[in-house]
Amino acid sequence: MNLTSKVTVAGLKPAARAQRAAVKTEARCSAADATRKAASLAVAVAVAAAPLVAVEEAFARDVSPYAGLTPCKSNKAFAKRQKTEIKALEKRLKKYDAASAPALALNATIEKTNTRFANYGESGLLCGKDGLPHLIVDGNLEHLGEFAVPGLGFLYVAGWIGYAGRSYVMMNKETAKPTEGEIIIDVPKALGLMFQAGGWPLLAAMELKNGTLTAPESEITVSPR
Repeated sequence: MNLTSKVTVAGLKPAARAQRAAVKTEARCSAADATRKAASLAVAVAVAAAPLVAVEEAFARDVSPYAGLTPCKSNKAFAKRQKTEIKALEKRLKKYDAASAPALALNATIEKTNTRFANYGESGLLCGKDGLPHLIVDGNLEHLGEFAVPGLGFLYVAGWIGYAGRSYVMMNKETAKPTEGEIIIDVPKALGLMFQAGGWPLLAAMELKNGTLTAPESEITVSPR
C-alpha cells in the first residue's frame, strides 16, 4: 500500500509540473496577444484621429483671427445665395423654348454662376453672415493673393501706362508741331515707348537720382501771397 502511494505521488509530480508550465505558457501567450491587440488598437485610433485633428487645427488657423468669417465653401449663407441666384435664373429660363437664343444665354449664365461660386469656394476666401466673400488685407501670407498681389499688379500696370504717356508727351514737345502730335497719335513711336516703359520702376528711380523725374523749382509757378 505504501509502495503504491509513493509510485502514484512520484508519477503525479512531473505531470503537475508540466501542467503548470503549460498554464504559464498559455498565460504568457494570452498576455502577449492582448498587448499586441492593444498596441494595434492604439495605432489605429491614432491614425484615424490624426487627420481629424489636422483638419480642425487648419480650420482654426484660417478662421480664428477673423471673427464672424468662415470659409465660403462651408458657409451656409454663401450656399443659400448661390441657390437663390440659380433659382432666379431657372425661373426665367422656363419662359423660353429650350432651343431659343434667350434660353441658351440663360443656360450659359447659369453655368458661369456655378463656376464662379465654385471658384470662390475652392480659392480659400472667407465669407461673412451676408454670404459674400471678404478680402483679408492685414498681410496674412495665406490670403496674400486676395488683395496684395492684385493691388501691386494694378499699381504696376497703372504706372506703366502713365510712364509711357509721360514719355510720349515729353518726346512730342521736341517736335515742330507738339499739339498735332497729341491729337493724332504717332502709333509706331507710342508703341516703342510703351515697350520701353515696361521697366518704369527702374527708369523712374534713375530719373529721380539724376533729378530729371520732376520739374525744377524755377519752373513751378507759385501764386502771390
